[in-house]
Amino acid sequence: LCAVPFTPIPGPRISGGSRKRRSALADALAQIAGPRRLSSVHINFISDIAAAELQEQGWLIRRGVQYQWFNRGYRSYDDFLAGLSSRKRKALKRERREANDGVAIRRMTGRDIDARAWEAFWSFYQDTGARKWGRPYLARSFFCEIAETMADRLMMVVAEHDGRLIAGALNFIGGDALYGRYWGRIEDRPFLHFEVCYHQAIEFAIERGLARIEAGAQGEHKIARGYEPVATHSAHWIANSSFRVAIAQHLARERSAIDAEIAELRSLTPYRTDWPRASRPD
Repeated sequence: LCAVPFTPIPGPRISGGSRKRRSALADALAQIAGPRRLSSVHINFISDIAAAELQEQGWLIRRGVQYQWFNRGYRSYDDFLAGLSSRKRKALKRERREANDGVAIRRMTGRDIDARAWEAFWSFYQDTGARKWGRPYLARSFFCEIAETMADRLMMVVAEHDGRLIAGALNFIGGDALYGRYWGRIEDRPFLHFEVCYHQAIEFAIERGLARIEAGAQGEHKIARGYEPVATHSAHWIANSSFRVAIAQHLARERSAIDAEIAELRSLTPYRTDWPRASRPD
């Protein structure tokens, strides 16, 4: 599995410079797999360009769906709300009022993310892992390390109730995007998840002039908050020819279903029909 960086962000996974070098590296992966009797090689979250190149080399390409928010040149969060239909706009305003009722929510970046916030966030992360399948795979030392080595690229949202931090979300700041990654809470409150993870991220992206927010896969509830579905790609080399044919046939059917799903999901976005369309990948 080629998955560096280890995060669901589409981008270069084979860094060879020129196309010729990338092609050679892809061929080398398949050649290495053969003598080692490996059944397959997988490259996740590749760019559109890499998907086209690898497909030409015989790799199978799988299509997926993520949700992203796109900045249409908004000046403020209210400016963003103005682009939504009246019903959706009222719903989000009501949602945010309820989420903030009796709760203090704040954003912190860099060295302003103090030890108290990190301590609380670790408990949030552990709680999320306990509620889902599997277990939390990141060690506490990981969060300590990023706090020391890349603080300027971190934005944390925390929610406080009665003097206790009860929820938080950790985001990574890129050159032109905000990447929402980890969320957790130790107390349930109406709409708190949406406020901490989505609305606060949008406000921050607008303030910083970031072009988009990548909120990851899953969660059709993101659509009502202004996030839109976009396609992602992964590449797969399958050693067994018969198995490869069967998988290729499945992926062709799946791609048609994914394309139909994306089209349907885009029809559910809260934006006004007369509002400028976002510049987004297909």
